[in-house]
Amino acid sequence: MGSGQLHYSVPEESQHGTFVGRIAQDLGLQVEELIPRMFRMESQGDGDYFKVNEKNGILFVNSRIDREQLCAKSTVCTIHLEVIVDKPLGVFHVEIEIADINDNAPVFSVREQNLAILESRVQGSHFPIEEASDADIGSNGQVTYKLSPNEYFSVEEIRNYEHSKSLVLTLNKPLDREVSPEHHLLLSAIDSGEPALTGTIVLVITVVDVNDNAPSFNQSVYKAKLLENSEIGTLVIKLEAIDIDDGINKEISYSLSNLVAPDIKEKFSIDPINGEVRVKGNVDFEENMAYDIQIKATDKGGYALSGHCKIVIEILDVNDNSPEMSLKSLSVPIPEDSPPGTVVALISISDRDSGANGLVTCSMSPPGLPFKLQSTFKNYYSLVVAEPLDRERDTEYKLIVTAQDQGAPSLSTTSSLVVPIGDVNDNAPTFAQPSFTVFVKENNLPGAHIFTVSASDPDIGENALVSYHLDEKLWPLSSYVSVHSESGKIYALQSLDYEELKLLEFQVRAKDAGLRSLCGNVTVQIFVVDENDNVPAVTVPAEESPMLVVVPVTAGHVVSKIRALDADSGYNAWLRYELPEESSSPWRVGPYSGEISTARPLGEAEGSSSHNLVVLVKDHGKPALSATATLSISLVPSAQAVQADARLPRMGGSPKPLAGNINIYLIIAICSVSSLFLLAVITYVALRCQCQPKEAVMCGPGTATLVCASEVGSWSYSNRHSHILAGVAGESSAKNDLMVFSPNIPVFAENGKQQDLLCATVSNSFFHLYNLFRTLVW
Repeated sequence: MGSGQLHYSVPEESQHGTFVGRIAQDLGLQVEELIPRMFRMESQGDGDYFKVNEKNGILFVNSRIDREQLCAKSTVCTIHLEVIVDKPLGVFHVEIEIADINDNAPVFSVREQNLAILESRVQGSHFPIEEASDADIGSNGQVTYKLSPNEYFSVEEIRNYEHSKSLVLTLNKPLDREVSPEHHLLLSAIDSGEPALTGTIVLVITVVDVNDNAPSFNQSVYKAKLLENSEIGTLVIKLEAIDIDDGINKEISYSLSNLVAPDIKEKFSIDPINGEVRVKGNVDFEENMAYDIQIKATDKGGYALSGHCKIVIEILDVNDNSPEMSLKSLSVPIPEDSPPGTVVALISISDRDSGANGLVTCSMSPPGLPFKLQSTFKNYYSLVVAEPLDRERDTEYKLIVTAQDQGAPSLSTTSSLVVPIGDVNDNAPTFAQPSFTVFVKENNLPGAHIFTVSASDPDIGENALVSYHLDEKLWPLSSYVSVHSESGKIYALQSLDYEELKLLEFQVRAKDAGLRSLCGNVTVQIFVVDENDNVPAVTVPAEESPMLVVVPVTAGHVVSKIRALDADSGYNAWLRYELPEESSSPWRVGPYSGEISTARPLGEAEGSSSHNLVVLVKDHGKPALSATATLSISLVPSAQAVQADARLPRMGGSPKPLAGNINIYLIIAICSVSSLFLLAVITYVALRCQCQPKEAVMCGPGTATLVCASEVGSWSYSNRHSHILAGVAGESSAKNDLMVFSPNIPVFAENGKQQDLLCATVSNSFFHLYNLFRTLVW
């Protein structure tokens, strides 16, 4: 805030339009910026004495100024103006001194004054006469007196006490009533101004020759002190006059002189008998700090004589005025990013009392607010920002400003002030968590709503209006998903195929509508969940002729093996091999290995026969899908084995000798499987303590995904070619991952809401360890 002070001087009674000063130039302001910066001028007192021409920045007199009416007899008469401009806020103080001109002539309260003087009064006697008053000050108010020429009297001023003086008529020659019983003199009062002004009064002097002793006081001037606001009837001083005459000429009556102003007579009175001066009306220090009162003591002689004295009453200030506060400027709402020192309000403090009673300090409550008060100029305080503001923490502050004087007892004034905080876009939209995981069944409808993201912004208005967008760098995803800019709903733009795409990972950006917009990101992982939509693909041995089996053979003799694959995953890819007529057939098939072996021993009696074996392969999906394979097996006696050996290079059912060290390999395999089984039990116990039902454990992009299914399910392996499309700029690669799936389909995201997956136990993997063990043994 700028501040400064200018001082001008202008004579009183100046005409309208009188030039005072170039205020804009003197304050360092450009004329063209007066209106844009809301230039305004205020006066502390009443009256619109001055104005500023906003076109040229000149300060001129607007209305008539009477210095005597404005400042009475004050030595210095000034008008204080406040000049306030905004953008930025500036306050300037201008004092204009009103120079006195000699526009008031000395005046007397009456046109004629009557005096009764005994002819017996000695030469040099003094007789008080009325003084003229001049409303001007300085030399313009200094009055000298001149008496019309005569041989008996002269006029002179006698100093009584410090700066107090009395005007007296001095007897220069004894009076003779018989010669001249009455004298008419013209008293002129002339001020020292240029040109000098004059006031006159006629003195009518009556010469008497009775009662030749007037009452007299023991001193000509009395001093007294009186507290302002004293109660009516309070004793100020008691006076006593003495008359040396006897009888009725000695009796004295006290009264206020006719020279006392009417307003003084309304405030003080004197008892005519005992001379006690008491308070009659309200006495206010702020109205008048002292009173000079002329007292007259008159005897009761036939022609009464009077004696005079003066009372100087000093009024003592009492702390009877509370401080006054005025809000000069208030800039609200205050932006929350305002730096410390920013001016919020300008407060003016004043107190009509004087001394310590008029010294005012300003404070603010409650404590702990991010504002402080700074004293700027005289009784001006600025409310400024002291600490950083945060609208999201406090939207407004309620302040109580207290102005307290130093009187005893102290008086104070309080005023409340509400400072609202303006919002600034300083908070980016935030999501409830850094990432979301969504499970979507494959073969969904194009355009289906699969999930909704929502971000919150603690700002308000435009700063809190959030829109959603896919990361602009993730252009490969634009054909798969889209996000609604207003609701945050995510839609699948095409039908997803688990066999082609396992994972979509991308980022959604939330952006507010602030002038300087802020953004927040969240990672969304969409896992495509497999459905049983692929039939098992069966592969049979590639011989063109039927497979030959040399009999006799024992039960359990492996003849061939059928291989099948399913493009699905989990239960949907877990295959089982069956023979439709297994009860009557001499053959059996391993339900999970696909190995075809003899169900019972076959002898030579069954030789030279052919068998067509139909094998059913089905998955565990719901509903299950299946496929069949047909094998042709011929039985030959051992006598024909040599000839058959020559024709057929290989025979699916012919036994082969085992190596000599096969037992060692079998023992090693059994030990390895046992170790794996023990490790699985330990892992199961550890995960049993950690894994809770309905809780999904998610791995990062490109890693295996562990899906817990149920407490009683089982596990299967699918080592397939998996595709993961991750939201990385310029990256969209396929990866070969080992995916571990549950045999049950989890609960999926429906209508945009993510549902929980059922948790399964690791004990389900025992089934697969069993299959591995069987394979190694065979």
